[in-house]
Amino acid sequence: MGWFSGSSNQEDSSAPNRENRQKCWETRDAYFACLDGVGVVKAGEEGKACSREKKLYEANCAKSWIDYFNQRRVIAEAQKDRLARANEQAQSAKK
Repeated sequence: MGWFSGSSNQEDSSAPNRENRQKCWETRDAYFACLDGVGVVKAGEEGKACSREKKLYEANCAKSWIDYFNQRRVIAEAQKDRLARANEQAQSAKK
């Protein structure tokens, strides 16, 4: 998978195909599940807890995708917190 691993093989330098994308998403999901299991939101702050999953994630996804997915994870968690606070405020305003 040259596009993901940095190989210079010409056949591998094309954009990722469906199988490459699927493998990336699967390893991302496994890594994020591990982060959830250890209570970490921001990728990279887990220490050695998810090193196997992180290695697979980085091997199967393009760097730009990893950056995007990691940023989206942090943003999604912040949105969950904001929505929870907004719902609490809405419920207390009804009383």
